[in-house]
Amino acid sequence: MENKSTSSQLPTALRLGNTVATDKSMIIENFNKHFSMAGHAFLMATPTSANSSAPPPPTATRPSLPSFSFTQIQIADVLKEMQNMDPYKSAGLDNLDPLFLKLSTAIVATPITSLFNLSFISSEIPKDWKAAAVIPLFKGGDTLDPNCYRPISILPCLSKVFESQVNKQITDHLESHRTFSAVQSGFRAGHGCTSATLKVLNDIITAIDKRQYCAAVFIDLAKAFDSVNHHILFGRLSSLGFSDCLAWFTNYFANRVQCVKSEGMLSGPLAVSMGVPQGSILGPTLFSVYINDVALAAGDSLIHLYADDIILYTSGPSLDTVLSNLQTSFNAIQHSFRGLQLLLNASKSNACFSTVRCLHPHARLASPPWMVPT
Repeated sequence: MENKSTSSQLPTALRLGNTVATDKSMIIENFNKHFSMAGHAFLMATPTSANSSAPPPPTATRPSLPSFSFTQIQIADVLKEMQNMDPYKSAGLDNLDPLFLKLSTAIVATPITSLFNLSFISSEIPKDWKAAAVIPLFKGGDTLDPNCYRPISILPCLSKVFESQVNKQITDHLESHRTFSAVQSGFRAGHGCTSATLKVLNDIITAIDKRQYCAAVFIDLAKAFDSVNHHILFGRLSSLGFSDCLAWFTNYFANRVQCVKSEGMLSGPLAVSMGVPQGSILGPTLFSVYINDVALAAGDSLIHLYADDIILYTSGPSLDTVLSNLQTSFNAIQHSFRGLQLLLNASKSNACFSTVRCLHPHARLASPPWMVPT
């Protein structure tokens, strides 16, 4: 069963490199090759020597956190989760239909809960739960260009039920110890786009009321979720008290595969060795852990994050002071990105300025901050 949001039609042709494929079986294979390489943007854009000499990612100095360990999942929680499933969502590659699972919840909840808890004991996740069906959705533009298609990842329903329970335990640990940066609003209870926007607007309006110049850079990262380096992520998790369950996280990421599915056709599987799983419940939380300490590099500027959407902004008595501070902070943030192997998308990053004063004609930014050599 496919709902409207996950149905797609293959293009009549697709270009990959210098080759244009018109056979549908080749088109879905080429889509899969393209999507599976999404997380390699940084590695392909950065020389090997630069990769090896990248600075270590910033890490907050915080008191040693209590050790985290998984607790047994309760049948009542699984029962509630399964009863709330959307029966019209698509089934994953395991072909377990959500409608079937919803209708049989009372019968299967107990053995499924046992299976979930066994995963904690063995530090293993069923391999079928690590296979994603990817559906290409056309965004607009050149139909031949695979970059004009958004990959929609569909995971098995049971994996998402399981991850929902795991995610609750992880976020409870992180939030109870105030681990997340106060300037991270993405995927957190009590935070959102509205709170992030109000915070930034209040800072800017306050500066303008003081008749100061303001400048901001809106930063876009290329394929950020797909580019997460697992070894760096494991180091982050270890520093936050997850050392005792790193074996589980290692298995969670190991041997993941994806296939492209469209018009009743299925490509062959390809390994996914980078990134957090698209369409997963854990993915956004793990990405927030990964990028959390980037805010430390902002220096004298202010910063706010909504997952991978970032605004860096500052204010001051003169335009020169503002631009100098913003450039210094941006350079430091850029180094942090390199340490995390995240690539800046210069074409989608923008700068803007606001003030109640009249600017002199010569008071202009010669080039966007992200274009200035660092």
